[in-house]
Amino acid sequence: MQHAKITVYSTPACPWCKRAKQYFKSLGLAFKDIDVSKDRKAAEKMVKKSGQMGVPVIEIGNKIIVGFDKAKIEKILQI
Repeated sequence: MQHAKITVYSTPACPWCKRAKQYFKSLGLAFKDIDVSKDRKAAEKMVKKSGQMGVPVIEIGNKIIVGFDKAKIEKILQI
């Protein structure tokens, strides 16, 4: 399955982050997981892109989704 690059900005304690990552795995989609609790520069980049400090922030191609919004993800991925 061909798709845009997926990045998940997350923290280990976030249950919605875990759900988002499980969802991408269940679809067989590769994604980059960035732990913003350990990477300050990535956290700043996430806030700059999304305007949000909460996780997960999911980047698919050039689209930003704040939170685990399955409907938005499926719309962007066209599935």
